[in-house]
Amino acid sequence: MNKKLAVALTSSAVLVLALSGCSSDEDKFTVDDWAKKYCDAAQPQIKKRADAEQLIRSTASDGKPADIQSADSKAFQDLSDADKGHAAALRAAGTPPVDGGEELVKNAAAEFDAESTAYLNLKKQVDALDVQNQQNFADGLKPIAEGLAKIEVNQSARQKLRSGETGTAMAKQPGCKPAKPSPAASSAT
Repeated sequence: MNKKLAVALTSSAVLVLALSGCSSDEDKFTVDDWAKKYCDAAQPQIKKRADAEQLIRSTASDGKPADIQSADSKAFQDLSDADKGHAAALRAAGTPPVDGGEELVKNAAAEFDAESTAYLNLKKQVDALDVQNQQNFADGLKPIAEGLAKIEVNQSARQKLRSGETGTAMAKQPGCKPAKPSPAASSAT
């Protein structure tokens, strides 16, 4: 009977050790894991944003109104799509295991959603401009430029996400590196 008890105790001890070995730190979802998941999903959006911004920059401000309208309209649509994609990538990556991680993701995703809507509004405005009258067209671009400047200022939630542990983890990921615009975006005009 003592042998059976000794075997049972030994087997239990081995089982406890084996189970505790299975729940090692390797099974934990780390900030680096979160950053990889987010950055891998965000990379196409980063590229799309770089191409859209290059399209806006490369369109000659003294060019034909129809060319400017076409380039800006496409760029604003692409920027809207990229922001929507960023919001989706953040939500899909889940909550980073940091203090306030859920709030960080929620706020940054909401900011991307709001920016996506703002770019769509700019697209509607640029599409409605009168390309037949150069002066009216130029006057119509002023509020669009102001709207664009407002969008670029409102990034506080993303700044918080890009700082601290999440920012450090994201900086290590190739998917979160700035993208170079494709040659097609540079020569689209």
